[in-house]
Amino acid sequence: MITLSNITELTETNEAIQKVKRDYPSLFEKLAEVVNLTRAFQFQFQYMGSLIMNEDPGQSAPNFVYGSVLRLYKKEVQKLKDHEDAQALQQIFSECRHTGYAKISLLILGKNPESLVGASSIK
Repeated sequence: MITLSNITELTETNEAIQKVKRDYPSLFEKLAEVVNLTRAFQFQFQYMGSLIMNEDPGQSAPNFVYGSVLRLYKKEVQKLKDHEDAQALQQIFSECRHTGYAKISLLILGKNPESLVGASSIK
């Protein structure tokens, strides 16, 4: 998925993420774990976002992955979705959809908004 982001959108998204980090530390910690797991498994961030938002992952679903690895990953995503404050996360993903799941994930990992300005096909 190609997204085009401007600095204002990225800054607003980053502020929303920082608010979750401040107001819901255990939710943010679990979210960071899932983002890092997504990166470690080399799955697309679009796939992660689709699972969190109960969307069809379409082309972003991983291919040629052991069933046990996929089950483990989905179990960790489900733990995140079952968190008592998960609605705060889903609200950010919904409101900041135009930013794209990949850039949201990179902001969660600590990238600064200025480094993510412009077109991106990060998955």
